[in-house]
Amino acid sequence: MENTGSIGEKLHDWRRRRRLSQLDLAIDADISARHLSFIETGRAKPSRPMLLKLAETLDIPLRERNAWLLAAGFAPIFPERPLDDAALRPTLDLLETLLAAHQPFPALAIDRHWTLVRANAAISPLLDNIAPFLLEPPVNVLRLSLHPQGLAPRIANLFEWKAHLLHRLARQITDTADPFLADLYEELRHYPAGTPTPAQPGTAIAVPLQLRSPAGIMSFLSTTMVFGTPLDVTLSELAVESFLPADAATSEMLKSAMVPLSKG
Repeated sequence: MENTGSIGEKLHDWRRRRRLSQLDLAIDADISARHLSFIETGRAKPSRPMLLKLAETLDIPLRERNAWLLAAGFAPIFPERPLDDAALRPTLDLLETLLAAHQPFPALAIDRHWTLVRANAAISPLLDNIAPFLLEPPVNVLRLSLHPQGLAPRIANLFEWKAHLLHRLARQITDTADPFLADLYEELRHYPAGTPTPAQPGTAIAVPLQLRSPAGIMSFLSTTMVFGTPLDVTLSELAVESFLPADAATSEMLKSAMVPLSKG
């Protein structure tokens, strides 16, 4: 986020985003409601430990915690390194090992804006016949999925899958207050979504990704993994999205190294 506004304004905004009263936050952070009120109104300046405690209590992203520190007159404490920084090389090596371990099932790594960072070889068949401009870096995975010239024509349950992705994106916007994601949401929600597919009671535990292929419908359940307790902004914003077969038929198709998916 941009470093605008006083620390009191930032604290007030995030407290409201988390739907907490001053009393609720004061109790959770173990400080007095009076002191919290003074910080929000600018009558008191928080110490750095106090600021970090409030940010932790509100579960503020590391990027925004740095912005809080700057707004309060302190230096940022969470490093933000580019992905090609030597300090991140061991972690990225581990990430690539993890992605490779998911084969023959598709898996990819994304950043905070859903930009593709890494992917395993099993992703390649999913990218067949996608418009080249959607594959030009930086590749946005959500745009790639829902764009009419992307994966969307092959998604059998596009209506449900789009609703699922937009719901996830809306929650991420609430958690991060990222204006880029808000703009992305507005773009994606205007893409065609088709019509609802017939419900199949008692069979689904989550919204699957159902892809048309020459061999039939392939059905995937997606899972998300993030780094636990990261202290680096870049690592805190990386996530691994893996697509596991939702049925035995899909598993066999992948293990058999089936031909690339068609639009059909």
